[in-house]
Amino acid sequence: QVQLAESGGGSVQPGGSLRLACAGSGSAFDSATIGWYRQALGNQRERVALISGRGTTIYADSVKGRFSVSRDNGNRTVYLQMNNLKPEDTATYLCGLTSAGRAYWGKGTLVTVSS
Repeated sequence: QVQLAESGGGSVQPGGSLRLACAGSGSAFDSATIGWYRQALGNQRERVALISGRGTTIYADSVKGRFSVSRDNGNRTVYLQMNNLKPEDTATYLCGLTSAGRAYWGKGTLVTVSS
């Protein structure tokens, strides 16, 4: 069984930064590919970034050069560093992974970017 919990969301001005954390439990976390996703009101869920158990990363075009995902398996935490935030980044951010064919999601943390 895997449990995930996001933290670090909040309100920030355009150009500001936030660091989100996804804290996980369960040994499956260590080797799993973990993704960050976001969902804005009225929009479909969008994959923002992925990080494999080996540390390989993939980013959506919309966040390349601004966001960076990393992981600390010793702490079973995945981070999403978000820099140069834009209003269009406003969304609920969730982390998720699959294990044994089952998807696990956190409940999300809200990021609001406005002046």
